[in-house]
Formats: sequence, structure tokens, C-alpha cells
Amino acid sequence: VQLVESGGGLVQAGCSLTLSCAASGRTFSSFGMGWFRQGPGKERESVAAESCDGGSTYYADSVKGRFTISRDDAKNMVYLRMNRLKPEDTAVYYCAAGRGLLSVVDYWGQGTQVTVSS
Repeated sequence: VQLVESGGGLVQAGCSLTLSCAASGRTFSSFGMGWFRQGPGKERESVAAESCDGGSTYYADSVKGRFTISRDDAKNMVYLRMNRLKPEDTAVYYCAAGRGLLSVVDYWGQGTQVTVSS
């Protein structure tokens, strides 16, 4: 599976941004999909994930109520809608494919930079 992110950029605090991830290769619908991020000087952390059947989702406490993950299996796409962005959301965001709610990640995208200015 190849994953390619897009949609990152520079935004002001309080604004919104949507990240997209295009998947190609093996059967997309058989994978759990999600987003991780790595901020400056921080470890990579899971932000949001959705199970292969869309029946379960996970959100980090820091983004609950602000971020929404969604997937379109017909288009092999996964999205991360980010609302009310904060400077602490600044990070490289990575799309990932794996098992369940990404307890195991099998594939990573190359990452897209999101910078939130105060």
C-alpha cells in the first residue's frame, strides 16, 4: 500500500484545514486507517483512527471535538478534518494503514507539514 498525503500548510489559530490521504496498492478497505503526528522535539503520536469497517474510531484527547477522521473506500481516500486549530497542533502529519485502530501500523505516508500560527 502506498499512501500520499496532501493538504498541509500554514494556517492561523482558530482556522480549519483538511488533510487528505490517497491510498493505492492492496485492498484499501481491509485496513484500518489513521493519522499520526510528530511535533517539534516530540515523539510521534496517534491522532485519529478508523477501523476497516468504519464501525470504530479513536481520537487523542487533545483533538477530541475538533478533529474528524473519515474514509471513502470507493475512492481509496482517508481524510482528517481539523477545526479550531491551535499552535500546539503544529506537526508533521502522517497517514497510516494497519490493523484495528492502528495498534499495528503496516504502512506510512511521507508526511505533510501543518503549521498553526498564533
